[in-house]
Amino acid sequence: MKSMQFRQKFLFQIVLPLALCLALAAPSVASAQGTTKGPSGLPVPRFVSLKSDAVNVRRGPSREHDVVWRYVRAGLPVEVTQEFENWRRIRDFEGAEGWVFHSLLTGVRTALVAPWDKSRTAINLHADPDEATRVTAMVEPGVQANVKECSGTWCRLEGKTFSGWIAQASLWGVYPDETFD
Repeated sequence: MKSMQFRQKFLFQIVLPLALCLALAAPSVASAQGTTKGPSGLPVPRFVSLKSDAVNVRRGPSREHDVVWRYVRAGLPVEVTQEFENWRRIRDFEGAEGWVFHSLLTGVRTALVAPWDKSRTAINLHADPDEATRVTAMVEPGVQANVKECSGTWCRLEGKTFSGWIAQASLWGVYPDETFD
């Protein structure tokens, strides 16, 4: 009888909490190793953009959690790193992370041009995905644009006054070698 009580106690106090911790950590571990499907059925991690120019970022995945800051730039690219019910943990280009409600995000792909480049040296956009083609525009680091397609090495950007192809490595908002159209 004591042996059975010991096993039950061991099961409820040690094994079940450990299994729960491992289950909760699994999405994070899988995400670090590559793309997985989140509860939404969409890949995690993935890039999305802010739908509104007023997006509260919270400490945790509920309205009861404190607002830690607010984005005021619609279209800003962010990376979804985790999902919990209707909440998405996001990371911005500076590495800041927090939780936002899913309806404040959109699948429209945008990117920032070399936000890490403090020199402010303009980067060329080309007519075709080739360095040798005509320059269609020059954009400064930090410029936000819609990403229409990526070949794995080049992406086609569109803004209000420009469009053209840019080296994919010059963008934050797309993964290296990512392709889409």
